Amino acid sequence: MAAIPPQARSKHLRACLLCSIIQLPADFRKLGCPNCEEILQMKGSPDRITSCTTTLFDGVIAVIDPDTSWVARWQRTAKYVRGMYAVRVTGRIPEDVELELERRGIKYRPRDQSDQD
Repeated sequence: MAAIPPQARSKHLRACLLCSIIQLPADFRKLGCPNCEEILQMKGSPDRITSCTTTLFDGVIAVIDPDTSWVARWQRTAKYVRGMYAVRVTGRIPEDVELELERRGIKYRPRDQSDQD
């Protein structure tokens, strides 16, 4: 489960470009992304955090029970951990990550809502 960031530091929050979870940069550095760490490998890497997360995001969703939440299904976060997620994230993952996803047979879908079903 991801920690809920305190409101006072909300302007320093970053959203993962792959899963859209919102955390403080220190949490990404200390723990990595709770959903995507195997692929993104952000833990302990400030450069990777900068390239795989963004401060440009809109809206915040608190996902408490991902398995039963229709909002989590709509946002494609139902298989992820509980936490705070951005509704829309601006930016794209680095090309090497996109190639790794393709190699694993995973279709990359940007979180900016440009590929709505």
